[in-house]
Parts: sequence; structure tokens; C-alpha cells
Amino acid sequence: MKIFTTKQELKDYLSTIKAKNKSIGFVPTMGALHEGHLSLIKKAATKNDTTVVSIFVNPTQFDNVEDLKKYPKTLENDVKLLKSVSCDILFTPSVEEIYSEKITSEKFNFDGLEHQMEGKFRDGHFDGVGTIVKTLFEIVTPNKAYFGEKDFQQLQIIKKMVQKSNLDVKIKGCPIFREKDGLAMSSRNTRLTKEHREIAPLIYKILKKTKKKFGTENVTKVNKWVEKQFKKHPLLELEYFTIADEKTLKTVIIKESNNKYRAFIAVFAGEIRLIDNIRLKINN
Repeated sequence: MKIFTTKQELKDYLSTIKAKNKSIGFVPTMGALHEGHLSLIKKAATKNDTTVVSIFVNPTQFDNVEDLKKYPKTLENDVKLLKSVSCDILFTPSVEEIYSEKITSEKFNFDGLEHQMEGKFRDGHFDGVGTIVKTLFEIVTPNKAYFGEKDFQQLQIIKKMVQKSNLDVKIKGCPIFREKDGLAMSSRNTRLTKEHREIAPLIYKILKKTKKKFGTENVTKVNKWVEKQFKKHPLLELEYFTIADEKTLKTVIIKESNNKYRAFIAVFAGEIRLIDNIRLKINN
């Protein structure tokens, strides 16, 4: 595995690969890698000639300075994991390498996708995401890029950014990877206290029951039921739960049989914010 820290060196090396007409699969990450990340990298490796992974903790997508400071950094272990899944290239730039002297976000219009769910609680977050992903795409110029569906809103926003910026890259969404007890894999899970880690799988259990209820009950009843469940568990604080249209991400009040829906949730387990989602069907 080759490791690059500067844009120019990476671009120069990738130009030799493209000259041979070889395809490039790309997985952008913020490090603290887990099985969910590795599943994306394995997928990229099976579908492309060369696999590139970036590790970069992007400051412009954090609305909370403390969260940025505490974000886990495990580069040595990440390198070992990447070697174990046949990653070809790792790009680990510094903040200065990416942003030069001005650490600011580009302003994007994602046709309203950015104002739903996460956008209501994390000011400027998606401008930061759009900025770093667009920058990395322009450096790597991949044929395909892979993202997990745990961050489903982010996935839809990246697809919209690619479309509006006319970037020549196919965005591939991949299924959520879960721990054996159902908790969606996240780099933040390592920061959970023992008691919060024990109760956190309840989030997915509630989502699974939501899926069953959505088949037979109206949206208002499902919403109230979810809120009631979290009131029984003071260790978990519900920030939001919403049933939304997969395409527009707008909150749904009345179900329509020809639309695709998904339930989205954000929960605080102590100081740690966890998100998850599940696809819903009107007739289960």
C-alpha cells in the first residue's frame, strides 16, 4: 500500500494509473476505521482496478469544537486494517494541505436536502461535507466512490452535489454495517460509556418495531410510539425521529403507496450523538 500526504504527489501517481486505463474506486473516511468502513473498501476493491482511501478529519463539518477535538484518531491501527483488505493507496493530508490558510466551507444549494433532519441541528454541517468531498473528488478523480447508508442524508446530498457540480463520478451507497447486537457501526461508538454501550442497541430495536408499525399504522401514531419508548429510558435522549421521503428527505405526514420512505433517528447516549435509519414499507 502506498501512502501519500500531499495532493500533488497523489495526483502525479494516479495519473500514471489512469494512463493505463485502470479504474479507481474511492472511499473517503475520517479514520478510526471499523468493519463498516472495511466493507466499503472491499466493495471498491472488487469493482475497480485501484482502491484509494482517504483519512482526513474535516474541521468544516463539525458544528461542535469539542466533538472535533475528541474525534478518535487511530492512524497506526487504521493503516494495519487497510493493509489487511488490500487497499492500494492511502491519502492522509494535513488540514493545511487541504485548506491552505483559509479553513472555510464553500456554500452549496442542495435543493433543500440540507434543511432536513441533520441540517436542522448541525448548522453548516453539509456545506462542510460538500466542500471536503468535492475537494477530494477533484484530487482523486475516481470512477466510483462508496458511502455507507448510515449517513443516508449525507449520501443523498453527495449525489446532489455531484449532479450540480457536473463531476464525473458514480456514487455507490452501501448497506449499514451493524454490531452483533444491532448498533450501527460508528467511530463514535468507542467513546460510549459501558452503560450507554449496553443500552444503545435499543435504537435499532425501536427502528425495527417502527418498520412493522409503519405497515399498518399512520405516521402520527408511529411518531408518538417512538417518543414514548425513549421516555422510558433516561440514559438515551431522543433528539429527533422522523419518517421521510427517501428522495426529498421531507417529513411525511400521509403515506402514499408509490413513494419510498425511511425512518431517521438521532439519539444522545450521554455526550455521544448516535444516528441511524431504516427503510420502511407500507405493506410489510
